[in-house]
Amino acid sequence: MVEKKLSRSLDLAARTIHAGLKILRDNGKQMRLRDLIAKVEKTIPLDDWAKQRYAKTGYVRWESTFHFYSIDCMKAGYIIKKKGIWYITPEGEEALKLGPEGLLEEAKKAYKKWKAEQPDTPEEELGGAPEPPALAYEDIEQKALDGLEGFVNAKNPYEFQDLVAALLRGMGYHTPFVAPKGKDGGVDIIAYRDPLGTESPRIQVQIKHKESSTSAQDVRQLMGLLQKEGDVGIFVSTGGFTADARSAARGSHVHVELIDLARFITLWQEFYDKLNEEDKARMPLRPVFFLASTDG
Repeated sequence: MVEKKLSRSLDLAARTIHAGLKILRDNGKQMRLRDLIAKVEKTIPLDDWAKQRYAKTGYVRWESTFHFYSIDCMKAGYIIKKKGIWYITPEGEEALKLGPEGLLEEAKKAYKKWKAEQPDTPEEELGGAPEPPALAYEDIEQKALDGLEGFVNAKNPYEFQDLVAALLRGMGYHTPFVAPKGKDGGVDIIAYRDPLGTESPRIQVQIKHKESSTSAQDVRQLMGLLQKEGDVGIFVSTGGFTADARSAARGSHVHVELIDLARFITLWQEFYDKLNEEDKARMPLRPVFFLASTDG
């Protein structure tokens, strides 16, 4: 345990970072950043100073502090960030046992060690963290993700079904069956590697859009449809999946892949250039490039 009394800023960092990792651990080990921020704010007491906005940037002090020291946690291997989703690692779960101050201290040591190993690191950069900077890139990235999520959520179930089919085509699959309106027997899309479906895998897709989190029972129902050797199930749920549903998919004797809204958007971005023009028009993107930061 760190005996030295922390400064006000470091105390805020320690409490928010520890709370954030604990929330990740207790909520399926992954969470969208905006949901994580909302849960941290409800979990720990934050005074007016912590909630104050920086005059120049408009960022909230505690959020900026949380973002800034999350870089230390990344270098320590406690968390991973991908496309607006934060994940806690086994190392991060273990670090929670250190308590707020101990976790922050170890994360800072890891960052300092990493920084010292980088070429041409000015000596003054190794002496401690400055005031949290405005994390403009993460803010812009989150706003972009919010815009994409809003676009998808505005689609009706059949329009979203067409988006999923378009993504599969961009990934190199043929989609001979996309369910028409009405009952579909639990399968919304069938996809093949070749036009005749003679090659594995043969994919059966079930879709839930703008509903509650998909349950383990829903996932098991899809498993029951995978009767032939080489069959693969894909469950796409914009409402996400319960922890039991994810556990059921991981422990299944058949291959079932779960795709939530965040993962769907990530895949759409990844394979967008491989879509034909008609499918691109279903959710058009415009790339914006930034110089990458070595700090995450």
